[in-house]
Amino acid sequence: MGNSASIAGGQTAIPAKETYVWYRKFMMEYPSGLQTLHEFKTLLGLQGLNQKANQHVDQVYNTFDMNKDGFIDFVEFIAAVNLVVRGKIEQKLKWYFKLYDADGNGSIDKKELLNIFMAVQNLNGQQTLSPEEFTNLVFRKIDINHDGKAATLLGLTFLTARINFRRIYQ
Repeated sequence: MGNSASIAGGQTAIPAKETYVWYRKFMMEYPSGLQTLHEFKTLLGLQGLNQKANQHVDQVYNTFDMNKDGFIDFVEFIAAVNLVVRGKIEQKLKWYFKLYDADGNGSIDKKELLNIFMAVQNLNGQQTLSPEEFTNLVFRKIDINHDGKAATLLGLTFLTARINFRRIYQ
């Protein structure tokens, strides 16, 4: 339809004209064609963070750095934009799972959930619940077999419909 095409997973690609505009902006901002972690943080206004929040931002950056060369090139940048702007919930869930599964073992344990919540809370500055209270609330809902692991990606996909994170956090 029009200028956009369907890509893997049924996601709609960013139209060619829009991609070209993004490319020009990216190259004007990063003439080397590579964005550093420092530039990523500057772009998002995330300087001067505490250690937990800084680790979270580093982890986000590293998930976008698909070839693990320490930089985000334009292809990685546009893939990230496409995920955030046009990605389906399943694609975003896979990305979040990869982000939260810090040790890469295929499941999210209580420590990983606590670390991510503390980082997000530090970024947002919101302190409605303590990180431990929030983690315990969420973990009771998602540790369905009581093994100390939240879920695998497949299990988490089914559970997300049961958990209203905004309501828990309010």
